[in-house]
Order: sequence, then C-alpha cells, then structure tokens
Amino acid sequence: MNDKTLNILLVEDDEVDVMNVQRAFKKARITNPLYVAGNGLEALSMLRGQDGESAQVPKSRRLIMLDLNMPKMNGLEFLEAIRNDPELKSTPVIVLTTSDEDRDRIEAYNHNVAGYILKPVTFSKFADVMATLNKYWTLCEML
Repeated sequence: MNDKTLNILLVEDDEVDVMNVQRAFKKARITNPLYVAGNGLEALSMLRGQDGESAQVPKSRRLIMLDLNMPKMNGLEFLEAIRNDPELKSTPVIVLTTSDEDRDRIEAYNHNVAGYILKPVTFSKFADVMATLNKYWTLCEML
C-alpha cells in the first residue's frame, strides 16, 4: 500500500447505493480499499474491533462516507459515538445522504463532518461526485 492509499468505510444500508458507490469507484478508477457497513453499530465494530479481534478497517488513513437514514444506529447517532471516542474522534467523515433537512445538516456539521453531500439522482452525477471526492481526498493530508 502506498502512503496515499486511503481506507474508506462506507456506512450505508441501501444495497443499490452501495453498488452505485462501487460502480462509481470503478468508473473513476478509484482503487482505495472500500469497506462497507450496513449501519452505525456495524461500522463501530469494524473501526474498533470486536470480541478480541482487531479492527477490520486499518487504523491509519481512514475516511468515512456516511448515510444518515439507517436502522439500529443512524448516522447522527454514529457521529455522536465516534466524536466521543478518543481513538476515532479525528476520523474525517463525509455525509452522503438523501436528507435535505436543515436540522440534519446542522447536526452533522455540529459533529465536525468534513462535508455534507446530497446523493445525486442519476448514476452519472453520482459518479461525478465520487470522482470529485477522490480528487479532494488525494490532495488532503491524512493521518
């Protein structure tokens, strides 16, 4: 793995959206490892490790793409949990959601998200968003 490789955790319960992200990564030739969690609880387990096992997502150079509307633990609850965890609180999070509610946007930014992006309706626009994000995180200095 070169030192610009970013470990991306997609926290998304909708299989179609997961497939769209995977297709968009392929189209934009994004080769970063993509880990997928179906809800906030699963994501926390993948980040922290569970039952004596190590974390599934490597501890360095992490980025989280987070949906807000999920079962068990939604995106805002997940943000609250990681911002209160000393080992996870500095992990950059980009919200990728269908929620255009001001209260969700405000709450997300109150939890220090790196961005809040509405999911585009068409795949071509979705692919453009993923390509733009890839350019952005390639330029960012990550831990």
